Amino acid sequence: MSFSTDSFTFKSADGLELAGDRAGRWGAPSVVLLHGGGQTRHSWGAAMRELTALGYYVANLDARGHGESEWAPSASQYSLAHFSSDLKMLLASLPNPPVLVGASMGGLTVLDAIGCESPPIAAAVVLVDVVPRMEVSGAERVLNFMRAHAGGFASLEEAAAAVAAYNPHRPPPRSTDGLMRNLRRSEDGRLLWHWDPKVLETSDMNENETRERLLENCRRFRQPAMLVRGLLSDIVGAAGIAELKDTMPQLEVFDVVAAGHMIAGDKNDAFNAGLACFLQKHVPV
Repeated sequence: MSFSTDSFTFKSADGLELAGDRAGRWGAPSVVLLHGGGQTRHSWGAAMRELTALGYYVANLDARGHGESEWAPSASQYSLAHFSSDLKMLLASLPNPPVLVGASMGGLTVLDAIGCESPPIAAAVVLVDVVPRMEVSGAERVLNFMRAHAGGFASLEEAAAAVAAYNPHRPPPRSTDGLMRNLRRSEDGRLLWHWDPKVLETSDMNENETRERLLENCRRFRQPAMLVRGLLSDIVGAAGIAELKDTMPQLEVFDVVAAGHMIAGDKNDAFNAGLACFLQKHVPV
């Protein structure tokens, strides 16, 4: 089956130009894909292809400060409220309330956006290895990795070695082409991550006040929900899952073996199969 995407842009409420891809038949059940911090929309490439083949209309967004989306002039514009505002702007352009699929930072954006909207802005939510109460040590490990390479890399091989050290359980990829999509070349020729370092200066995503607000949003959300958990992840623990289930009793948990926090990258086929099963059960085409 042929597959093609259409690139699009739109303006955020504070004037940033945000970029994304869309594919599928307009009017079909919609799915919105939101990547994690430090990633780009290209991390969802295989998932977007699979969902389109199943008949869904898919929108795949580069978050502000990531990929081809514009960087904010100040760190304060990378708060969770700004990310969720961008999502709501996108949702206003869709033909129907979508299934929101968010990984890590994208998942927190989803939980912030669903709030107490009436009618609900989402037909269902899928959280990819993220809960409101994350494991502190795991979250710090992610942030430390992102901070460690602010000066970039001399070569693609050096960048690949850094990723391999962070994800020692993941087999080396056959090609580094996918990694290159998450990098940009600086004026002096070094390879830098394709995101704004100021993103790390706003750390409201793991604060107690934020967690309580997200949990309250979960209590009010009655549509189908699924947590996809990597069994090797150090971000999502048993206490975080129990708390989320208590506030969101309809939550289904789908475990992906031999996968860490980067589930879609570690076990893409298993992730896509679990996502497709959930969608066809709750929001069929």
